[in-house]
Amino acid sequence: MTILRQPTRAGVRDAAAKVAAVVPATPLFVVDIQGVAVAFKAECLQPMGAFKLRGAWHRLTAIEPDLRSKGVVAFSSGNHAQGVAWAARRLQMPATIVMPADAPKAKREGTLALGAEVVSYDRKTESRETIAARLAEARGAVLVPSFDDPWVIEGQGSAGIEAAAQMAAAGLGSAARVVVPCGGGGLAAGLALALPEAAVTVVEPAGWDDMRRSLEAGWIEPVGDSPPPTACDALQTMRVSGLTFDVLARRGATGVAVSEAEIRAAQRWAAERLRLVVEPGGAVALAAVLSGKVAVEPGLLVLLSGGNVDLAAYGAVLAGTD
Repeated sequence: MTILRQPTRAGVRDAAAKVAAVVPATPLFVVDIQGVAVAFKAECLQPMGAFKLRGAWHRLTAIEPDLRSKGVVAFSSGNHAQGVAWAARRLQMPATIVMPADAPKAKREGTLALGAEVVSYDRKTESRETIAARLAEARGAVLVPSFDDPWVIEGQGSAGIEAAAQMAAAGLGSAARVVVPCGGGGLAAGLALALPEAAVTVVEPAGWDDMRRSLEAGWIEPVGDSPPPTACDALQTMRVSGLTFDVLARRGATGVAVSEAEIRAAQRWAAERLRLVVEPGGAVALAAVLSGKVAVEPGLLVLLSGGNVDLAAYGAVLAGTD
């Protein structure tokens, strides 16, 4: 019987050491909200604009050196794509990314600029998982899922190790609750491992809140047919994985959903108060706090997970003409 590797807190700590060796810690901003100091971890300031660099680096560096020449294949709407491309270029590995044809132009161009090959697909009629698996098999490459992978989960959790040290240094004590954007749940699961004493709240766009519903039901619930349109391209995952769900369910994680209007308001707040560019999917956790769906309390840690925006769409959000 094959025993599948499980993500662990020890693995998260190993990943944190690996990441710290190649990129500086992302800043932690502290803002007073309702008289409470709230910590914001700015993963939007990673070199490729999102936390996905962490999981990609931990996963690719775990590939045996003699296998690296075959490269890697990943599927992503943009942030995981750029994270894998960034790590592959640094390790001198070929990278192929399966991206939806309607992926944001900035994310597609960013992936290409990092040296990866991009293969397009129609997200309405084709399966990115199937396409990527076939490419990986044909090329002898390693398939790197965006969240359903123990190394990827551990790598994303390294953000929690950093944030814990930064909160302590700022005199905020330990994180009592971490609020995190959720697509497939890789970042949320990693943070749950990294911060075992903190309550975990995942946040998703309304209509795409399958992790919330899954955690409430006790089993995995897919998004379902005809979900509503959302600006959160990074969070359009039709079904979470058993790996991420199990980690979050064991930790008693909860979830909330936010509206498109609440997300846009959060993007504007981040620009005005933090001077940060945050993409829609990266702003959902902030939206949950600002809308009152997550209570402001001491020890609150909020993840701003990405900042790769479409400039025209972002300009409309800031101007209030969206």
